[in-house]
Amino acid sequence: MLAIIGGSGLTQLANLAVTRREVVRTPFGEPSGALTFGRIGCQDVVFLARHGYGHTIPPHSVNYRANLWALAHAAQATGVVSVASVGGIRADLAPRTLAVPHQIIDYTWGRNATFHDNGGTPVVHVDFTEPYDQELRRRLLGAAARAEEMIVDGGVYAATQGPRLETAAEINRLQQDGADMVGMTGMPEASLARELAVPYAAICVVANWAAGRGDSARAISFAALEDALLHAMVRVRRVIEHLCANAA
Repeated sequence: MLAIIGGSGLTQLANLAVTRREVVRTPFGEPSGALTFGRIGCQDVVFLARHGYGHTIPPHSVNYRANLWALAHAAQATGVVSVASVGGIRADLAPRTLAVPHQIIDYTWGRNATFHDNGGTPVVHVDFTEPYDQELRRRLLGAAARAEEMIVDGGVYAATQGPRLETAAEINRLQQDGADMVGMTGMPEASLARELAVPYAAICVVANWAAGRGDSARAISFAALEDALLHAMVRVRRVIEHLCANAA
């Protein structure tokens, strides 16, 4: 069972042949919404809208633990593909570009970032040297190639707190730290998947130039951002179709 978490611009999968929906309760509270089960091609798929199906949950308020626990335990997902919108920092990450990042820098704070924080239980450490599953990344890149969709292989994702966008000075700092793109939902989602031993990878859609870059030099146009997401998500769905067509 492949799990897909949809972010901004992807609150539903039009190419998912829905078979059922299930409301799940978890030890960590409620997920962002009901799990939607179905098939894409020959692949069983479960879909969850990260921000809720009405896009009402801001990044810092997403119950990442409940979402990942529900996908791993209730849906028994064997892999998670995250779809997320980002701002482009690196010169080749222009709006409408698709990218499969390979590294993360976490700037978030105050989020419930582990399943192992109950008193009296042993401390659990996970290796996070490579935050994304290499095999699932390879499959995503192969699916993009089969779909004849250009996609950038690699990039460092900076996870910021949100919900506000960053200042130009903050983006300068992120670039100095080695970040190539900036988003608000990459953490703790990726590390929670690692704690659950569920392979996790991301398709990032560049929705806009980050603050102080390109046509965002003075301000970010939300109309242009939404237009970029609308067009790029069509390509994301095509990549997912090819991923599911070659599920092995």
